Amino acid sequence: MKRLADNVLNLMVVCLSIATIAFLVTPLLIAAVMSFDSREFLGPFPPPGLSLQWYVGFFSDAYYLKGVQVSLILALGATALSTLVGVTAAFMLDRYSFPGKETLPAFFLSPLVVPHVIIGFSLLLFFSTIGVFDGLIRLVGGHLIITVPYVIRTTLASPVGIRKSLTEVALSLGATERRAFWKVTVPLTKTGIAAGAVFAFAYSMDDVSVSLFLTGPNFYTLPVAMTNMMRSQFDLRIAAAAVCLIALTIALIWVLVRIVGLDKVIGQGIYHK
Repeated sequence: MKRLADNVLNLMVVCLSIATIAFLVTPLLIAAVMSFDSREFLGPFPPPGLSLQWYVGFFSDAYYLKGVQVSLILALGATALSTLVGVTAAFMLDRYSFPGKETLPAFFLSPLVVPHVIIGFSLLLFFSTIGVFDGLIRLVGGHLIITVPYVIRTTLASPVGIRKSLTEVALSLGATERRAFWKVTVPLTKTGIAAGAVFAFAYSMDDVSVSLFLTGPNFYTLPVAMTNMMRSQFDLRIAAAAVCLIALTIALIWVLVRIVGLDKVIGQGIYHK
């Protein structure tokens, strides 16, 4: 009887897992198929024929291309800054003791739980108050706030389990503290740093909530451009743009798996003999 109950429970878990995967993947597959629709209008699924017309329209539309350009520049800039700030903060939290250290991680990671609509609106008021109206500066500031937590989180996870004796040995052999840091600590945590940078880039490329408040009429990201086109001229170029973003995300995950390794990201910092 107990074995039967276990089998039923296992079957329920498998069915629930399959249903969850289907729920997550099916909308993406529908959007991907509809992006190849041969019709000139948005019709019911499935499309009667396939065509690349919506991709041609997307890549020939100056409005979308400007959004792609801005998104790439913004994501690269925000990733570089968030990696610099996040890695510095993570090592400071890991290596030093000072009053209030226990509360700082919660402060740094708070953008993960605070609604991004609130963050975007607050930043809009802040930048307006100090007289900053340049779209690039405002967007970089906003994306820095929402991407830094990912870098801090993955970098903080890396030193866990690294033996302090490794640094001590380097110091005993004549290395300065700075040299020991760059030659011992950084190489052992580089996978966490790389993972944080990849997550930051992907999240910056996909963000809508914060960017919507900080963009200007001539400086906007691709997700914001897609949102605006949904309101004014809804067609399947949006589906083509969505598929491009999905492909970019999958490519980033592939890079993370092949070059960094998800197993290393999860277990990085644990010293193996």
